[in-house]
Amino acid sequence: MHRTFEAVLSPTVGQQAKLGRLFRLQCELYNAALEERRGVWAQNGVSVSKFEQFKGLSGFEHPVMGYGVVPARGTLTRLDRAFQSFFRRVKQGERAGFPRFKPSARWSSVEYPDTKCWKTDGGDRKHDGVGKLYLKGVGQIRFRGSRRGIRGVPRTLIVRRVAGKYRMFVTYVLEPTLGPRAPRTPKNVGVDLGVTEIVALSDGTLFPNPRELKRASARLAEAQQDLARKQKGSNRRKQAAVRVACHHRKIVMQRRNRNHQISRAIVNAADGGLIVFEDLKIGNMTARCAPKPDGEGGFLPNGQTAKSGLNREIRAAGWAQLRGFTGYKAEEAGTPIGLVNPAFTSQTCNMCGHVAAENRHGTRFRCVKCGHTGHADVNAAQNILGRADPTLSTA
Repeated sequence: MHRTFEAVLSPTVGQQAKLGRLFRLQCELYNAALEERRGVWAQNGVSVSKFEQFKGLSGFEHPVMGYGVVPARGTLTRLDRAFQSFFRRVKQGERAGFPRFKPSARWSSVEYPDTKCWKTDGGDRKHDGVGKLYLKGVGQIRFRGSRRGIRGVPRTLIVRRVAGKYRMFVTYVLEPTLGPRAPRTPKNVGVDLGVTEIVALSDGTLFPNPRELKRASARLAEAQQDLARKQKGSNRRKQAAVRVACHHRKIVMQRRNRNHQISRAIVNAADGGLIVFEDLKIGNMTARCAPKPDGEGGFLPNGQTAKSGLNREIRAAGWAQLRGFTGYKAEEAGTPIGLVNPAFTSQTCNMCGHVAAENRHGTRFRCVKCGHTGHADVNAAQNILGRADPTLSTA
């Protein structure tokens, strides 16, 4: 199992300067490699692979090599992924988006695809979560993270700059725990995702939506207005941009913390039983409405204005992130997860099976046929559980 250890780095002033230089040089390497690919294709009609560019690093005399060949390979791999994604979108008829040159101000991460040129020490319970990250060309950087530490074999590293701070992400391989488990009482659980209630479980448990984005919208808008008033290119504008980024980062971390807590509660509620989600196509649900030409060069109302608010709430709820967090926690706990068709789960009566839009009134459910009443999201979660494949159940 692959897991990720995240920690906040605390570089000294000198180390911050070295990290900033590392980011700038990797950005230059990315742009140079992109220019090489474009030039070779324009002159000879031949594509340059990442392995051919890897060979070009041998004997390459440039300050970027002072940080080691590993981050340089990570940058070239990143460029190759951009081209692969471009070709995939072209093949599928999507908006292509050809890889572009990157400004150094927007270059926010450096990748180390293997364990050379870096190593970690500490960062576990024994060291109270404090440890050191060694980077070639930078030195030993202190960090503080989860007291769990890295519980497996480290594989890759990403150093990311977020809102003026540096964070490390170490991917490691975690060996599955073998041996007898504690006695469990498996219980199948249906999960309904919503906006008013982030999660409703089939056993009646509700998790209300704290609406982190809405609560922070006033402060965020003030920071954005302050940024808009600053002169472009000035130091004060850079400081204002960091303040806006800090507001966004806080919202992200609040959402992540909430989804970690809810996902842990879902897995604990199942206790080894089946967890069932709706197979929601979140990207389609938040897509813009198709335009409606009026035949005279204009467009008719298509409902996009009304739908924009719902799209924003769905994205702010973080459904995909919550499902991902639940997935890896369930994998560690040996709990299966199932996906079912989401059609009409919120309009179907769990008692008699009658389907009607009139059954639901906001968060209240009342069947117009049999009179069954209850919370609409709990009723939907029970329908989701009822559609699960019984062969997946361990309860």
